[in-house]
Amino acid sequence: MDFLGISFTEWVGYAAMAMLLLSFTMKAVTKLRIVNSIGCLLFVIYGFMLDPIAKPIIITNGAILCVNLYYLLKK
Repeated sequence: MDFLGISFTEWVGYAAMAMLLLSFTMKAVTKLRIVNSIGCLLFVIYGFMLDPIAKPIIITNGAILCVNLYYLLKK
């Protein structure tokens, strides 16, 4: 399935990239962690969508997601 000549998998990757970039513009740490967590989750999904599965993307972003969730839920 393509939209504007870009596959759905690539759109998920671009959305993940945009969320991570957006998170670095946040001044409030809580908001940064929430937006960054969404980006990491999208990257994990993107990693599973790639063929073959991209384990480094999944592991790295999964770990960052866990760190973000730890600090978000700790408060």
